[in-house]
Amino acid sequence: MRRLLQFARDHIILALGAKFLAGIIIGFGLGVYFLPILTAEKGLSETELADLMSSAQAEDQLRQGTFVRDLEGSDKFHWGEGTIYVSDARIWLDGSISPGPDYRLYLTKGQYTTKEAFLSGKSDALQVAPIKAYKNFSIDVPDGLDISDYDAVIIWCEAFSAFITSASLR
Repeated sequence: MRRLLQFARDHIILALGAKFLAGIIIGFGLGVYFLPILTAEKGLSETELADLMSSAQAEDQLRQGTFVRDLEGSDKFHWGEGTIYVSDARIWLDGSISPGPDYRLYLTKGQYTTKEAFLSGKSDALQVAPIKAYKNFSIDVPDGLDISDYDAVIIWCEAFSAFITSASLR
C-alpha cells in the first residue's frame, strides 16, 4: 500500500509540473499574440479620414487600392478590408485589418496575393513602417520616397511570417 501511495505522489508531482510548464508556454504564446492588440493605437476618426482625403486630393497625387477579405492568401485569422490610400506624404486605411503582432506595411512593384509569392519577391519590396492600429491606421511616408515607383501595398506579419492582405494601387 505504501508503494502505491508513493507511486501516486511521484506521478502527481510530475503531472502538476507538466501542467505548470504547459501553462507557462501557452500563456507566453497568448501574450505574444494579444499584447500588441491590447496596446494598439486608436485609429483615425471619420473627421481625420475626411481631412486626409481633402488634403491629398488637393495635392493630386492620390492613389488607392482595395483590401478584400477573400484574397487567396488571406484566411479567417489574417485579412484586411477597406480602401488603402497612398499619397506622397501619407499612407492610410479607411477600413480594418485582423489584429496581430508585428505587422509591417510594404510597397511592392507588383501585387502578391500569397505568402509564398511575397517571400519570393520580398527582397525587392520596400518596408515602409510598422502598423500600430488595426482600424483606420495612418503611416507617414519617409522623405525622398517616390511612391509612383510602386504598384501595390502588402501587410505582412514579421513575427510569424504571415501574409495578411494586399492591394493593387491605381
